[in-house]
Amino acid sequence: METKVIAYLKRIGIEGPAAPTLDTLNRLQYAHLHHIPYENLDVMNGIPISLEIERLFDKIVTRGRGGYCFELNALFGWLLESLGYQVTNYFGRFWRDEEVVPSKRRHHILQVELDGAKYIVDVGAGAASPRWPLRFAADIRQAQQEEAYRLTRDQKFGWMLEEEKGEEWRAIYSFTEEPNLAIDYVTTSYWCSTNPESKFKKAAMLAIRTNEGRNTVGGNEFRIFNAQGVTVFIPDSQENYKESLRQYFGIEL
Repeated sequence: METKVIAYLKRIGIEGPAAPTLDTLNRLQYAHLHHIPYENLDVMNGIPISLEIERLFDKIVTRGRGGYCFELNALFGWLLESLGYQVTNYFGRFWRDEEVVPSKRRHHILQVELDGAKYIVDVGAGAASPRWPLRFAADIRQAQQEEAYRLTRDQKFGWMLEEEKGEEWRAIYSFTEEPNLAIDYVTTSYWCSTNPESKFKKAAMLAIRTNEGRNTVGGNEFRIFNAQGVTVFIPDSQENYKESLRQYFGIEL
């Protein structure tokens, strides 16, 4: 196993052999979501986003940062391929928290084929990322502890990933099965990271799963979810903001 793969596995708390099995795939996605945060701080700070694997490895593995979907799923896809998985890259239209039809496809999704079955794999959807890969099959409720997801077919937009909220199913993102190359994401990522109209330029967005629940940030507001409920606070200084990033997301700026 090459040195970079070992370093990546160590970054997400996994040691030892990682044979390309479904059990390993489940462990990899779960561990990734608990160790590497979704975050757009470089975008907010005007730092250019690179999707080159060497640059992503340096940022996420060596320097201990996170990223947004184009970064996280690009590097995770590289890890899976390095471990022997068959990976196909999809483009998605992100519907969660949108009141109208999203005008741009702006989400990177991974599909993994394993032992004759297909799975949707995603470590880049922020707080909406399922804990484990989802079986790529229509109209099956897939429970993951207290959460549940399903994939349905939409006449206009292809496949739709939905999450169960009470008695309702709410859309997370849609996608089609057209394979994409790494270069296909570059233009959209550039728009998302530089255009003033991009939601990624408007407010900080962070999310990471924890053993107790999850931690998120929207703007300056930190939300710490656990079994007792949610704690909400806004750091009262830049120093405390940086300390909160370190404490709740493992991010050192």
